[in-house]
Amino acid sequence: MDIFEIIRRPIFTEKAMNLKEGENKIVVEVHPRANKVQIKKAFEECFKVKVDNVAVINIKPRLKRAGLHFTKTNKFKKAIITLKEGEKLDLIEGI
Repeated sequence: MDIFEIIRRPIFTEKAMNLKEGENKIVVEVHPRANKVQIKKAFEECFKVKVDNVAVINIKPRLKRAGLHFTKTNKFKKAIITLKEGEKLDLIEGI
């Protein structure tokens, strides 16, 4: 797997922003088959920062109702990446 396929997109929710500001953690969506070692290596190579820890969460699909029909949301995998002391990464500099 290529390192640019592993990290899909950053997740900007209120909880993710609180983790970033308070605990120096970044939340990203990753490839479903990527493991912690691959995620750490890809993140360090792409963004040139030192990673301390990687936590992985599999998000299961939920049922949603659309009129008379039920549909499912997409399943995905997200990673909470803890940066080492002194490291900083700002993914939304231009905004």
